[in-house]
Amino acid sequence: MLTRHLAAVAFAPGFGRQMRFIVGPRQAGKTFMARAFLRQSGSERLYYNWDQRAVQDRRRRDPYFYWSDAFALRRSRPWVCFDEIHKTRHWKNLLKDGFDRFEGRLRFVVTGSASMDLRRKAGDSLAGRFFAFRLNPLTLGEAAGRPAPRPFGTGRAWLDARLDGPAIPKDTVGALLAFGPFPEPFLKHAGPFRNRWAEDYLDRVVRGDIRDLTPLSDLHAIEALVRLLPERVGSPLSMRSLLEDLRIAHPTVARHLAVLADFFLVFAVPPFARSIARAIRKERKFYFYDCARVPDPAARFENLVAMELKARCDLWSGGGSARFDLHYVRTRDGRETDFLLTREGKPWALVECKLAAGPVAPHHRVHAAALGGIPVIQVCREPGVRMLGPDGTCQLSAEALF
Repeated sequence: MLTRHLAAVAFAPGFGRQMRFIVGPRQAGKTFMARAFLRQSGSERLYYNWDQRAVQDRRRRDPYFYWSDAFALRRSRPWVCFDEIHKTRHWKNLLKDGFDRFEGRLRFVVTGSASMDLRRKAGDSLAGRFFAFRLNPLTLGEAAGRPAPRPFGTGRAWLDARLDGPAIPKDTVGALLAFGPFPEPFLKHAGPFRNRWAEDYLDRVVRGDIRDLTPLSDLHAIEALVRLLPERVGSPLSMRSLLEDLRIAHPTVARHLAVLADFFLVFAVPPFARSIARAIRKERKFYFYDCARVPDPAARFENLVAMELKARCDLWSGGGSARFDLHYVRTRDGRETDFLLTREGKPWALVECKLAAGPVAPHHRVHAAALGGIPVIQVCREPGVRMLGPDGTCQLSAEALF
């Protein structure tokens, strides 16, 4: 059974009375994680899927039907899980009322897809009553059964720990690249299943969630955009090129990209401009949550690394120790470092992606010096690489870094 690193963070007692909102892409494992936690805490009977008519019927007869089930357990403050409640009218008022009434007697977990996160942003009726946590698809560490990565105060401390730490099995990297990081196709390890799953997944998000929950009507343009983006992964996105291919207005393309991000098909990595002379300031890079959608091997590996780093930023930030963010660095003369991790807005570590080990390009060291002497890590698809250069730069295989 796969253990998700977020579980230890999201359900930590230190977060007190607040409801725990678990949001993320469809089929990333939110319900599975929540139900596993309920079983461990003796509250497995208090899981309610609001897609089921039986749950809706009970709610119509008694708005607080879950309280009688919880009371019968005779446990101190059991956990109640509401799954897909965002599909119910006035769901925020239902949660607010239940939380305010039973705050001292129950604890609440609320799980849902991108649409819940989208609707959560639309109002403040639940302000102060919840903490939101992002569950990303599988990471390499989760797939290999590795303990959750802990945040470090400095990027150098993180690098030193990885230089001496154990590596995950090398075939884990290949499996995630081949079948993607979503649990079901990853565990199946079957190419035909993976291909059918990917098409069905895209159809459910575009013609289901996006159609039902946004005012957008041109779904063909959104589908065309999704199919154009894999060829552009790894480079700052040229809006001019997209406009020419899609033949729609700039504001429309920007709006469609925002929708794809809201529904967890893609995520954006912005440039970092401070302290870097002639750095670009506007063009973002876009990556897929499902790296297996990217055809080019180098770009697919870079997408995998982007997802790994993003998952760490979300996990570490969600834990409350510090805010971590993901950027990239590129100057107007084309000198680029693939990723920059920041901690509380300050540069923390640079990460460059390569399929094979090789010399670290000089401009990465220039960027590192300009950003305060932070470490440079060149992460390789090639297995078995652990090299620390005399200039302080490091080369690590993906299975060693993650």
